[in-house]
Amino acid sequence: MPRRRPGRIRAGIPRHRTLEATPVIDGLSSRALSEIFRLERTRNYLQPGDVSAAMRLWKDYVHRPERQLWHDYEWGNVHWYCCGDPLEARALLDAVMQAMSPRNARELRRIVSRFDAVWNQPSPPYDPGEG
Repeated sequence: MPRRRPGRIRAGIPRHRTLEATPVIDGLSSRALSEIFRLERTRNYLQPGDVSAAMRLWKDYVHRPERQLWHDYEWGNVHWYCCGDPLEARALLDAVMQAMSPRNARELRRIVSRFDAVWNQPSPPYDPGEG
């Protein structure tokens, strides 16, 4: 029986996983995180780490003071070009939830809905007497 060349054998072996840090989203199971990990590597509109970055951007944005949110709504924010647009991040999260399996999408939707609840809170009434 002829001997197989070592290069041909090595070509069939999967590459070693690197020890790079994988982004974690608090509150998601390992099953949901692995599906997000797989989606980020198979979808052409995602790159590794995009979902956790979008989640972090949306979380940070909704917890900003209301006056800053209103200013961004009225005038825009020049830093969105370099640091990311939180509204586009929220749209990306919607797209990922559509691509996920129903069970894992439910987990992600539960976390995103917490931030959406902060975003949709009514503002306190304006009282000109306070000062």
